[in-house]
Amino acid sequence: TRRVENIASIILPAHATEAAHHFQKIEESLESIRASESVNQRLFDSLHEELLKYRDNFLYESLQKPFVRDLIGVFDDLTTLATQLKTASEERKSERLKRWQENLANAIHGLVEVFHRLEVTEVESKEFVDLAIHRVVTYETTSRKEDDGRIKNRVKRGFIWRGNVLRPEEVIALRCQ
Repeated sequence: TRRVENIASIILPAHATEAAHHFQKIEESLESIRASESVNQRLFDSLHEELLKYRDNFLYESLQKPFVRDLIGVFDDLTTLATQLKTASEERKSERLKRWQENLANAIHGLVEVFHRLEVTEVESKEFVDLAIHRVVTYETTSRKEDDGRIKNRVKRGFIWRGNVLRPEEVIALRCQ
């Protein structure tokens, strides 16, 4: 404002106060425009962020999620086959079966690496059932109260994707009589 008054006094000495008043109004108008532009920019940024989230959710839910579910099915099949090969190689003591078993284990490891790149993680092993991440397939009885709810065996691994349980881990748990 002081600069505006100085300019006004140089240009029109007789009308300095009147010119200063007009310059002041112009300054206030410019400030108002800057403030509204700031509000508009924040609104634009908010809408842009919302659109990006919508796009990402669409991509994840519509395109990536079915693919990840299919990969989990492949993982289950490979894991079952690995278990069968392990049993067969222990019974026969065959070098060829052991090599197949090792190759299959490497393929499963590679698939787990793909899961990690897609932000899919396995449900961590826990000692006791947590119904948020476990599904109890069957219960076995126990006489010890401290073992109630203890996980005896993992039947199928569970998976978490983007912070949500994609498939709960299937377990066999102990239940006190």
